[in-house]
Amino acid sequence: MDIKQLITFKAVADHLNFHLAAERLHYAQSTVSAQIIALEEDLGVRLFDRLGRSILLTQAGETLYQYAAKMLDLQDAARAELTGQAETAGSLTIRVPESLCVHRMPPVMSGLRERMPQVRVHFITCAQEGLKRDLAKGVTDLAFLLTDSIHSADLSVEALGGEEIVLVASPDHPLARSGRVSTADLGQWPLLASRVDCSYRRMLESLMKEQGAESRTPLEFSSVAAVISHARQGLGWTLLPRVAADEDLRSGRLSLVAWDESPLEAACLMIWRKDRWLSPALSGFMDLAREALY
Repeated sequence: MDIKQLITFKAVADHLNFHLAAERLHYAQSTVSAQIIALEEDLGVRLFDRLGRSILLTQAGETLYQYAAKMLDLQDAARAELTGQAETAGSLTIRVPESLCVHRMPPVMSGLRERMPQVRVHFITCAQEGLKRDLAKGVTDLAFLLTDSIHSADLSVEALGGEEIVLVASPDHPLARSGRVSTADLGQWPLLASRVDCSYRRMLESLMKEQGAESRTPLEFSSVAAVISHARQGLGWTLLPRVAADEDLRSGRLSLVAWDESPLEAACLMIWRKDRWLSPALSGFMDLAREALY
């Protein structure tokens, strides 16, 4: 496996077309095909499924694509730094909870566009599962979590501040119309939860477990926006960062629930692999996050 093969593989994967990849690389199509076959034979896996005139990445191909992108970006970063290239370039993969991405990341990206316009950023909505593995492998460059703590000897963790976590429901929901609500009371009503923005949900589940409270089967969604939309309709209650709920609280579409455990706060943690080299692009992004987030 060499750099030329990875460049060819990424071009084919980007276009899902051997002919277009050959045009982009100024190769004969037979050269592109030969390089892909050699790469597959070297790795002992099939990277593309050939379906008539169409091709698709296999699971092995998708995995290699992540590594190839990182390796080629690292090559570009090394060349830029060693040759004194004026502008920092490269790409970053950042895992971040949806609520932080929507409400806290725009100032960071504004600063990045101003200082390092050639840097590309790929945001992934952050689920805590698999995070340590992806950081260790280098598939993810940097992650943010809203949680009380994370422990790993292989990770560096920096607390940038905190987010208030609030319990909300529709103004017409029984929980919102009640007086003070205990943790045990919550188990009577469905929890609306996000699968991609839920590290702070563990705080709630820990509290409920401590008090012997059983929650009804939660309704799980793939976005915070979907959670909020269903909460407005009175279909359950949810736990959210205050910044994600503020607009609906101000408009009266959601109400704070007077919960015995309030107020809760989750730390905003910036996390990266301890022994990794911080490229100029990554180091610059981290500095901007420190400046802009809190």
